[in-house]
Amino acid sequence: MFKRLSAEFLGTFWLVFGGCGSAVLAAALPEVGIGYLGVSFAFGLTVLTMAYAVGGISGGHFNPAVSVGLLVAGKFPAHKLVGYVIAQVLGAIAAAAVIYLIASGKGDFQLGGFAANGYGAHSPGGYSLTAALVAEVVLTAFFLFIILGSTHGRVPAGFAPIAIGLALTLIHLVSIPVTNTSVNPARSTGQALFVGDWAVAQLWLFWVAPIVGAAIAGIVWKIVGDDD
Repeated sequence: MFKRLSAEFLGTFWLVFGGCGSAVLAAALPEVGIGYLGVSFAFGLTVLTMAYAVGGISGGHFNPAVSVGLLVAGKFPAHKLVGYVIAQVLGAIAAAAVIYLIASGKGDFQLGGFAANGYGAHSPGGYSLTAALVAEVVLTAFFLFIILGSTHGRVPAGFAPIAIGLALTLIHLVSIPVTNTSVNPARSTGQALFVGDWAVAQLWLFWVAPIVGAAIAGIVWKIVGDDD
């Protein structure tokens, strides 16, 4: 279990460091900034690379919503859930701390949004709470459905991380303007703790919506998924 939790910690750390780090450190650089497109691919690449690196150890969840969705689908034992979630959240917080340490080394550093998730006035595109809720539920549900489908026994082995990574890239391409994209409560928590104030006040949505979406996907998979 220690190895599994360590893998979840490291995988979540890499996801947040690579994804949120690209948003904070590289997205808006003059002339060479990677923009929304680059950040979207950064998130996808973090999951793809770590799924190959440690997926064989822990299953490569890196996300409390993923763990909950797999539990609902009957693919993950309940007694491991709390440990996984704690490891994931700690990994995200550690990554946010390293991003902060690097970013604050710049002479004109300002914390700003710090890649935190938000809605209303704190949505990159000014989207409402309702829009943010719908986006996070729907996108997390499809993310989980893709995870469940791509890891099915009848799918060629070894390709699941590619599908999962590309799915996360697509999710970010759609929803960065809406919420800065969560679909991952751990990722949201790490950044919100450093921003404080509004980010912590709005954090509830980025726990509730992804977990609801993941649970829906788990239920749908049990109905339509082919487990024969």
